[in-house]
Amino acid sequence: MSAEMESSQTEAAIYNIGAVTRMTDIPVATLRAWERRYDFPSPARTSGKHRLYNESEIQQLLWVKARLAEGMQIRHAIEALRRRDAVSPKIERVPSIALPAIVDSGSPATSLQALAGRLQAALFHHRLVEADAVVNEAMGLHPLEDLALHMIAPVLFAAGEAWASGRMTIATEHLATEYLRHRLAMWLELGPPPYDTPPVVLACPPGEWHDTSLLILGVLLRRRRWPVIHLGQSLPLADLASFVQQIAPLAVIFVAMREESATQLADWTQWLPEASRAGQPLVAFGGNLFVERPEWQSRVPGFYLGDSLQVGLETVDRLLRERVGH
Repeated sequence: MSAEMESSQTEAAIYNIGAVTRMTDIPVATLRAWERRYDFPSPARTSGKHRLYNESEIQQLLWVKARLAEGMQIRHAIEALRRRDAVSPKIERVPSIALPAIVDSGSPATSLQALAGRLQAALFHHRLVEADAVVNEAMGLHPLEDLALHMIAPVLFAAGEAWASGRMTIATEHLATEYLRHRLAMWLELGPPPYDTPPVVLACPPGEWHDTSLLILGVLLRRRRWPVIHLGQSLPLADLASFVQQIAPLAVIFVAMREESATQLADWTQWLPEASRAGQPLVAFGGNLFVERPEWQSRVPGFYLGDSLQVGLETVDRLLRERVGH
C-alpha cells in the first residue's frame, strides 16, 4: 500500500461507494476497476465487505479526475498523485474545530485566488462548462471549507458589486449567482453523516432575498457534522414559528442585509416566545447591515454571530457544542 494510502486510512471512513460516486461523478464500475488494477483508492471495508471511503480518498479521486480531463492517462495520473503526496505534507481536510487555513497548492494557477478569478471570468462570460471544470479542479486541490469561503464567496460578492455598479446585466448576475447557489446546495446535501441532534434552521426574515451567506454557513456547519435545514429567502415569521413548533430545532439562524429586513427580524420574539423566554431554540443572526451599522447589533434580540463568516462559524459551533455537551 502506498504512503498516502496508509496515511489516509487514519481518517474516519464514512462515505459508501454510492456517496463517492455522487460526490465525484465517477461511476461505481470505474472506482472498482481502478481499485482492482491500480490499488487505488484503498477504501476501508465494513464487516459486510462494503467499501467505505474517507475525505482524503475523495480529494485524491477528484485530483486524478482533473488530470484525466487534461488528457493524462489513468496510470500516469495515479503515479503523479503518488509522487505529489510523497513529497507534499499531508493536508488535514476536515478539522473538528478550527477552520482550515487557506491551502496553497504550490502553483500560482491553482491558488484559491487564481481559481476564484478563473471561475469569475467563466461565469461572467457565460462559459458554464469552463466553470464546471474550474470547480472540479478546485475540489481536487482544496478543502470544501476553503472553496466556500475563498472561491465561491468572493465571486458572489464580485457579481453583486458588478451588477450594483451597472457593469453587469441582471441576467448575467442571476446566472452567476444561481450557478454558485446550486454548487453550495449540492455541498450542503453531501456533508458527512450528521450528529444525532435536532437540526439547525437557516432562514431569511421577510423581505430578505440574499441567502447565499446562509448557504455558505450551512455548508461549513455540515462539514462539522451539524444537521442543517435551509429554509431560504423571505420567510414569513408566522410560518417559521409553526415550523419551529413542529421540529423543535437546536437553533435558528437569520441573516439580514438591509434595514428593512432587520426591522422585520427585530420582531421575532413575538413569534418565537419560547425561544425568547427560555432560550429554546437558540436564535442567532448576522449580515452586512450589522457590520456596516453596528448599532443594529443591539436592536435585534439573540446572539450576534460576528463580522465575518469565519467568526460566525466559530461562534455557532461553540454555542451548539455548549448546548449538546460535545
